Amino acid sequence: MKKEASIIRPAEFKDAEKIFSLIKSYPEELLPRSISDIAQNIDRFIVYETRGKVAGTVSWQILPEIGMPRHPSIEIQSLAIEKKYHKSGIGRALVNEAIRRIKPLHPFQIIALTFSPDFFRKMGFREIPKKQLMHKIYMGCINCSKYNSPFTCPEVAMALTLL
Repeated sequence: MKKEASIIRPAEFKDAEKIFSLIKSYPEELLPRSISDIAQNIDRFIVYETRGKVAGTVSWQILPEIGMPRHPSIEIQSLAIEKKYHKSGIGRALVNEAIRRIKPLHPFQIIALTFSPDFFRKMGFREIPKKQLMHKIYMGCINCSKYNSPFTCPEVAMALTLL
């Protein structure tokens, strides 16, 4: 019997519902994203496909700066793997591919807010104070309904400095 190949590829509009389901399967770890948000940002999603089905996804967002971009940051978001594929290397492969696609933009750093800091630490990220990410807090954390304050959220801020 022939084993089907697994690939990492850019997400397509047809993947939006599966991406939505993957993100939704982690209600404690990931902020929800609507299908319309996923579709509008489909060019910033990549997927891991195995046996013809999407088994994992990751995306990124360029974070705003006030004035000239002196230290542009890009955030890794929505890393979600089907639970049956945990510990298989899919998450690492997806993040590595996201980093590969982000690097040509020459950001100062890639960040992640995560409940799995050891995963990102093994990939070369280091923990940083959340106060260094005020642009992220302004963009996303301030609207989070899970915690009273971005600074009481138990997610750990991680950064991979590129420049």
